[in-house]
Amino acid sequence: ERMLRIYFLQQWYGLSDEGLEDALHDSMAMRAFAGIDLAVEDVPDATTLLKFRRLLNEHDLTRKLFDE
Repeated sequence: ERMLRIYFLQQWYGLSDEGLEDALHDSMAMRAFAGIDLAVEDVPDATTLLKFRRLLNEHDLTRKLFDE
């Protein structure tokens, strides 16, 4: 669920993977939406975000998420 929330933030704000990583570090509101507590865990890095996005695309899940 967390990675999907992060993916939605990326789509809503039109951010690159690196831009999203930076935004998650800078924005407490984005971290709260994504369910990230910096005291417990770190923000996913740009490579992790890229791999997750590619996984969604490979299985045609982005279309399914936004079409329904």
